[in-house]
Amino acid sequence: MRGIMHIRRFVVLGVAAAVLASGPSQVFAQGAPKLKEEQKRSKAQQEEVNQVFDLLDKVMMAEPVTPTSAKTDEQQGEVKVTWDSGHFLKGQGGQTYVPFTVVIDRSALASPNAMVYVRAVSKTPAPAAAPAKKDDKKPVTYAWSDANFAQVDPSGKFSRAMMLAGGEYDLFIVARDSGVKGMPKTGILRRSITVPDFTKAELATSSVILGGIDQLAAPLANDKQRENPYTFGLMKVMPTETGKFGKTAELAVVFWVYGAGTDAATKKPNVTIEYNFHQKNADGTEKFFNKTAPQDLNAMTLPPDMDAAFALPGVQTVPMMVFPAGDYRLEIKISDKATNKTLTQNVNFTVSAS
Repeated sequence: MRGIMHIRRFVVLGVAAAVLASGPSQVFAQGAPKLKEEQKRSKAQQEEVNQVFDLLDKVMMAEPVTPTSAKTDEQQGEVKVTWDSGHFLKGQGGQTYVPFTVVIDRSALASPNAMVYVRAVSKTPAPAAAPAKKDDKKPVTYAWSDANFAQVDPSGKFSRAMMLAGGEYDLFIVARDSGVKGMPKTGILRRSITVPDFTKAELATSSVILGGIDQLAAPLANDKQRENPYTFGLMKVMPTETGKFGKTAELAVVFWVYGAGTDAATKKPNVTIEYNFHQKNADGTEKFFNKTAPQDLNAMTLPPDMDAAFALPGVQTVPMMVFPAGDYRLEIKISDKATNKTLTQNVNFTVSAS
């Protein structure tokens, strides 16, 4: 099959507008959910948090975070914590929204009840301010510090999000038994991450998220939003890190375009997004397989009240039944007709025979 694929579009412009209006800058109001979480803590839970703080302080003292530290998925402790997926999207106030998923070895925990602590430490922190008095010691602050008391399901998957400025970080994720007597089992994942800076005035995109999409009947409450960081308004995205899809599945592609120009006549963006699929051959070469109809984001298609200065949504779904089993490269070409600039992103995925 060649030519333009005629496929069901999941997101029409009205829904795309809702996705944009409640994108990363809107759905993750970190202050309120975090404060609520802290207010719920019992004295025993706060003691667990303090113990984890002390543990990580010792870990960082033994192996400090420096501009040259390059820990990648270093594991410590009895509970294995592994990185599953992470993405970068433009957030509020010049920061980057970083939703992520880790997998916690549920079998190593005494019960489903766990405390999961996330700490991001900048490799180039700002110089500390001098104390006002000789004995006046200010508490240490980190780029991100968030404690969660949650139940880990049998899959072990745990998702949250961070807000970070662009830069280099060491990320620490601790999973620990909660509410148990005796010595709780603990695991630590240490990982280096590079967070992109989306504040630059240039054509750019968020991470391209591959996976599936569910449409919700209503927006999530704050506490549920905290637990589901890949939910944007009424659109819940289930990302996959492996990029593997069965023949009966749909490939969902979700991302945002930043820094598009404004058409002089319409005062609106004028962007076209093309999705071209290439099939990989066994010898390392590839051939063009198919493409979808271009997605136009302009004065004729964008809702009049859409605030396109922040981002433009790129959302596409394709049924895998039309793809023979094999490996593929999706080329996403963004053309900004207002500035005559183009940008291309490439993502790989695999279609299985069943």
